[in-house]
Amino acid sequence: MPLTFFSLGSGSCGNCYYLATESDAIIIDCGVSLRRFKKYMLEYGMKTGKVKAVLITHDHADHIKAAGKISNEYSLPVYATHQVHEGMDKNWQASVKIPVENRHNVGLNEPFQVGSFRITAFPIPHDATENVGYYIEVGNYRLSIMTDVGEVTEEVKTYISKSTHLILEANYDEEMLWHGRYPQMLKERISSGHGHLSNKKSAIALAENFCEGLRNVWLCHLSEENNHPELARKTFETVLRSYGIVAGVDFTLDVLRRKIPTGPFLLQESDKMED
Repeated sequence: MPLTFFSLGSGSCGNCYYLATESDAIIIDCGVSLRRFKKYMLEYGMKTGKVKAVLITHDHADHIKAAGKISNEYSLPVYATHQVHEGMDKNWQASVKIPVENRHNVGLNEPFQVGSFRITAFPIPHDATENVGYYIEVGNYRLSIMTDVGEVTEEVKTYISKSTHLILEANYDEEMLWHGRYPQMLKERISSGHGHLSNKKSAIALAENFCEGLRNVWLCHLSEENNHPELARKTFETVLRSYGIVAGVDFTLDVLRRKIPTGPFLLQESDKMED
């Protein structure tokens, strides 16, 4: 069963991801405008007609600002925790709200089915109303998305170790953050246990929970001010090599672009299986 992954944008300007089998698809987060969504989907040959649902990680504007518009435009159900739905209702930057009939609540660590996809939401610390990652199973694929990660919890470690394909935050370089021009309060918020994950901490989490069967890692939500794609990549390569893991040999490492699409990627199936 072929699986396609496509990033329409990844960063504070807007996050949106598309995951599709031959028959159906899901959208994860809707932080790009409806106009950009339509433009990119058409230009890159992604099929909006296959989309069965939208998943939302948390209620910050760069993840939800077009969720209501996309749900209305395509009559799509939107899956999120009850707290995230409440947070979206209160966020003025999401000007169009999700219709009541399209709202679906998900429970933490309670699998649910959307088309071909078996999906489990799990908690991730971040300073939103609530924030979740998603573990998505389809065929022999086990894909996890972990964005806006305040700290590496035991659940984050568990889902890294179970994944054959992984979208993992690498938001900032520690030196760039602390020597940069952000105010001290913002620096402390970003580096706190409810902010974002640095390149180094993210790389160590991957290295310490790496297992056979991992095929792809995409670094997501890079800061424009406090990071750089090549710096993030180099940090990961250096940390992983210290653990005897070689990016480009043991798995494929890519950095998702902030403001423009990355992909699409036709994923390689893994022989790694999890119950």
